[in-house]
Amino acid sequence: MREVVFLKRNEAKWRDVEVMLASGGKNDPDKLADLFIELNDDLSYARTNYPESKTEIYLNGLASDIYEAIYKNKKEKSNRFVNFWKYELPLTISTAHKQLLYSFIFFTISCLIGVVSTSYDENFPRIILGDHYVEMTLENIEKGDPMAVYKDSDSESMFFGITSNNIRVSFYTFLSGFFISFGSYWFLFRNGVMLGAFQWFFFKKGLLWTSFLTIWIHGTIEISCIIIAGTAGIVLGNSILFPGTYSRKLSLISGAKRSSKIFLGIIPLIVLAGFLESFVTRLTDSHWSIRLLIILGSAAFVLYYFVWYPLKLKKENNEV
Repeated sequence: MREVVFLKRNEAKWRDVEVMLASGGKNDPDKLADLFIELNDDLSYARTNYPESKTEIYLNGLASDIYEAIYKNKKEKSNRFVNFWKYELPLTISTAHKQLLYSFIFFTISCLIGVVSTSYDENFPRIILGDHYVEMTLENIEKGDPMAVYKDSDSESMFFGITSNNIRVSFYTFLSGFFISFGSYWFLFRNGVMLGAFQWFFFKKGLLWTSFLTIWIHGTIEISCIIIAGTAGIVLGNSILFPGTYSRKLSLISGAKRSSKIFLGIIPLIVLAGFLESFVTRLTDSHWSIRLLIILGSAAFVLYYFVWYPLKLKKENNEV
């Protein structure tokens, strides 16, 4: 059966599901349960015949919503906050893992471009980071405190300044995806090249390990947020570029909802990264093992919540 025919045959039924969910499923729980069974049959059919299509993504999201309504006892509005972080956001992320991989690979390639450019041209960091920053860092290296830049301001003012800046950068990376994804790729490229040049600059000064143990205390989460913001932007842009069997308008609405949830999910992490950079990164005299533990713990959390847990939840949801 062609996908467009499949959509037309089942559109009315799926709308009934949306109406039932909008009412909280309280009007007729038996009908909601029946629709849930039928919807899972439709999802299985779509997964077999239209793999990774917008139809499969839509049905997976709809089935997830019913799953929460029936099996997670979502009775009070106060549970909405918990359900968002525990189920809704991870399930949304699970539908964007391909875009997450694209974002990560593109950012990594951009970092390598920054590394190679710096290795061949020692003045490249001045172009990317600015003369003032490079000269200041060179002075700090001569003084024996290469990471002194993280101690120049008091922690409180540094926290608000850095956090607001990081939210702005991530927001631009996400929203620029509206320009058919290329805007998000541009921000990923720009930040990736900057990171590569930054790290290789310290490598050439014999300070790679020192810079790693300092910068990545906050950078592990901060860079992850940029990559995930890029993911959200690519999801948004692809909904315009590749509407599939949906109208471009409906595809954009669906993509905007999914990408907005993903972006919203990184806001607390951006705040956490700002806190670490302002209050913890400056503690350069801390033992290397403590700093390394923070870095590895941050990386483990990001991989768990944005990769492993969404896959686990998606698998459990599909088995219901």
